[in-house]
Amino acid sequence: MKPLEPDEKIALVMLYTNTSLVRGEIVVKISQRVNIWLRSQGAPNYIHVLRPQVISFGGASPRTSSFSEMFLPGAQVAGFHTVPPSDEPLDYEMSETHRMMQPLDILIGTFLLKGKIRLSTQMDIATSLDVTRAGWMSVYDADITNPNLPQFNMHVPMLLVNPTLVTFGLA
Repeated sequence: MKPLEPDEKIALVMLYTNTSLVRGEIVVKISQRVNIWLRSQGAPNYIHVLRPQVISFGGASPRTSSFSEMFLPGAQVAGFHTVPPSDEPLDYEMSETHRMMQPLDILIGTFLLKGKIRLSTQMDIATSLDVTRAGWMSVYDADITNPNLPQFNMHVPMLLVNPTLVTFGLA
């Protein structure tokens, strides 16, 4: 790894693909809000993760590995968040009118996220998903579990999901 520039910082994040979970560090600009980093114009095609710990799913049982660095294709990332606790501000104004929080479940591979999305009071979820063309969708107040990892139980105030790589469910 090259030394940090004066305008850079390291952030601890978690990245979800449909076959793995990666926990590691990324380098971002000090002025960058990490929780919306993948939504920014400067998001890389390959996410350079330092000191990643990886859990891979696909065999009889999850496999763990670690590396000094890895380069994860951004197109494979289905979910992204900072490691709690995080003091990053949420990406919306509480005073916005005509918006509501809609609870839903989201599947990313073997991970289940129970959270909320923010949508217009004039739309239902089906319409909102159909017309939204954003590459990343914010999910709020999410509980994340995985039946293959009974000890894994995490709560995050906000995460980003790629709507084309996840499945949405209503209870």
